[in-house]
Amino acid sequence: MATVNGIRIVLYVTLWLFAAVLLGLTAQRIHYTTHVPFGDPVNGGESFYDPIIAELLATSAITLIWIPFVMHVLCGKGDYGIFGTFAGELLGLFTLFMLWIVGASISSSFWGDLSWCHQFLPCRVLTVILAFAWMGWIIIFTLFIISLLCAIMNDAFWRPLHARYDPRGSTYVPRGSRV
Repeated sequence: MATVNGIRIVLYVTLWLFAAVLLGLTAQRIHYTTHVPFGDPVNGGESFYDPIIAELLATSAITLIWIPFVMHVLCGKGDYGIFGTFAGELLGLFTLFMLWIVGASISSSFWGDLSWCHQFLPCRVLTVILAFAWMGWIIIFTLFIISLLCAIMNDAFWRPLHARYDPRGSTYVPRGSRV
């Protein structure tokens, strides 16, 4: 039977993979738009810059840095004060939630329907960028809901993220108890 932490780990690994793919795709898009080949019909052959692609690149890079830290804490490898609590995880997930939703929604408003140009590689790259941006946001939203419910049901907002609360099994001491 799957545990809540097991489900969270699988979702975090999946999110890390999606963020890695998005990082590569956005880096490729930035390279393409800042080095438009001669004779390319995009933007009349002039190089240009997509700020929202840079936002998605930065968002995916932040996600790639944040997930190993959360995984380290989630697996019970260390205590990091407030950063290692459910409140810290929820704050991080909310920040990522906002970054991913802004990137995905603005990108969708710019390139909502790209079906007319799928014969061109840059158009297919934009389509995949949109897909991975929305899939990453969905996973972050799911993680946020799972962590929020777990914290509410266990009254664990200020408890360690790894959810191991046996005082004999770790150095964690519940709030209000005397040592």
